[in-house]
Amino acid sequence: MSGKSFLKIASIALVLFVFACVLGEQFPANAQGKNNPVKPSPESLAKGKKVYKIDCAMCHGENGDGKNDMDMKNVPDLTNPDVQQKATDGKWFQIIHDGKGDMPPEAARAKNEDDLWNLVNYCRTLAKK
Repeated sequence: MSGKSFLKIASIALVLFVFACVLGEQFPANAQGKNNPVKPSPESLAKGKKVYKIDCAMCHGENGDGKNDMDMKNVPDLTNPDVQQKATDGKWFQIIHDGKGDMPPEAARAKNEDDLWNLVNYCRTLAKK
């Protein structure tokens, strides 16, 4: 990873961390065992896709395959059915909410829980059949 890319990612992560600390928790994070209350409707998928393109594609790739221009390692391939099946929607929600490893949390940017569930729904559509 180039120095420029690292600084860009570090800057984004720092801003998100500070934003999350200032706002505090907007909604409960412990959703691992929770069922997805948002049905994957065309509206939900469109909302999730919009968020994905803005907040996720730079690292996870436009198609979710983990290929990106930032030379990042260990980015899961969301198109892999095995990756999709390893976690419940609640677990995906938890990861998106809290972040994982170098992935920043999405909770600070979401207006409500439904925004995160919409993103879970969209990410589920990325799996290869």
